[in-house]
Amino acid sequence: MKHQHVLIVDFGSQVTQLIARRVRESGVYCEVHPYNRLGGGFLDRFDPRAIILSGGPSSVHWDDSPRAPQEVFDRGVPVLGICYGEQVICAQLGGAVESSESREFGRAEIEIVKESPLFAGLAAHETVWMSHGDRVEALPEGFAVIARSEGAPFAAIADERRKIYGVQFHPEVVHTPCGARILRNFTHQIAGLCGDWSMAAFREEEIAKIRAQVGTGKVICGLSGGVDSSVVAVLLHEAIGDQLTCVFVDTGLMRLNEADEVVSLFRDHYNIPLVSVDAGDEFLGALDGVSDPEKKRKIIGGLFIDIFEREAKAVGGADFLAQGTLYPDVIESVSFDGGPSVTIKSHHNVGGLPERMNMQLVEPLRELFKDEVRALGRELGLDERFVARHPFPGPGLAIRIPGTITPERVAILQKADAIYLDEIKKAGLYDDIWQAFAVLLPVRTVGVMGDERTYDHVLALRAVTSTDGMTADYYPFDHKVLGRISTRIINEVRGVNRVIYDVTSKPPGTIEWE
Repeated sequence: MKHQHVLIVDFGSQVTQLIARRVRESGVYCEVHPYNRLGGGFLDRFDPRAIILSGGPSSVHWDDSPRAPQEVFDRGVPVLGICYGEQVICAQLGGAVESSESREFGRAEIEIVKESPLFAGLAAHETVWMSHGDRVEALPEGFAVIARSEGAPFAAIADERRKIYGVQFHPEVVHTPCGARILRNFTHQIAGLCGDWSMAAFREEEIAKIRAQVGTGKVICGLSGGVDSSVVAVLLHEAIGDQLTCVFVDTGLMRLNEADEVVSLFRDHYNIPLVSVDAGDEFLGALDGVSDPEKKRKIIGGLFIDIFEREAKAVGGADFLAQGTLYPDVIESVSFDGGPSVTIKSHHNVGGLPERMNMQLVEPLRELFKDEVRALGRELGLDERFVARHPFPGPGLAIRIPGTITPERVAILQKADAIYLDEIKKAGLYDDIWQAFAVLLPVRTVGVMGDERTYDHVLALRAVTSTDGMTADYYPFDHKVLGRISTRIINEVRGVNRVIYDVTSKPPGTIEWE
């Protein structure tokens, strides 16, 4: 491995990958691997310069609860345990952990009570994010308390001689404002890493990987027009040139006029071989009468595969299928690398290919977060209109229409969504928002238009702020902006007579409704 690197041991936390995101932000390469996949000489082969133990849903009191291999502590490299990771350190090295009646969930204040390089540059009191029921009650030999909170007297601990640290809070989440500094202190000051990983380095190395994997083979790439697939297409084209053919499938579930924009950009501007397929009738026919969101995703994923298989044959065959799979897709579908994280929802482009397809997957973005993909897109010189676009789900509008899908409902949503985004751009807010979209609800309400009774659809508006899609908060629109959006939609989109705004954060919700 070319870079200095950190191992993140996954104990099943839903935000484990945010640790990776924060570490990478400081220029340090890292990988996430499950606690139960570290045997067979893995640690010797990986040879990490530092190790971080993630949080997790387990209790150290449970039978067969996750543990770190003893080698983690015996290698002599710095170790940082986060939440459950801190409890693992104490349980395995001779301390004590107990269930607590005083649980901490949400924001808390820690008081730094002992000087430590882990907290270099921090104030005496800092706001952090807690999420734990158990707590440390006794420290292993050699450890001292370096910070405490009202509900956690051992909020942070350290064995400075062995460079083993534990924090009960979560420095990886945005709700811990000093968290990035803490992680950087660990990687740079304590572990002595210089931060030699960048998006320019990723570009160079990923191109080499693609060439090594593909050789002289042909690649077919599913191009949706979103940031992810666009970056994949440009990266692949740089790596293998005309060995790549892109296939754009118009599912009939795209945003208004999106198909024309995508085809124009990639055929005319980038001169990338592109096949455009109008498959709207196929998708809408397959989804007829289906309301379960997981069934929708499976149907769309299966049909995508069928179409790719058909188009691959039409262009003379392909050896590889390229996809814009990202880290959050993998995390929410199946735990990364088979780890212990809980499945949230499936993604159409995660989980491999049917055995009948004689193609291998190429997924160059599989371990990147959305903001890293944007940075890579800029590194590749991709048009800013595409780099800065809000995320759009692979299944398209199918998962923004809860209930059954009809051509009429799709048309209503396309028009309403276009107005919503247009008003956001006119207000100069588009770049302040991570993702904004409309959802057509399976609900009708009574209204009055022109002295006549109406009984039409309810439209929900969603807009969130985020940095990586793993956590998100609703965007605090000025009510005048919301009023303009609502008025335009109701006046211009026949079939909608009521507009509402979703103010749910993630967690507990997800960004998309389905």
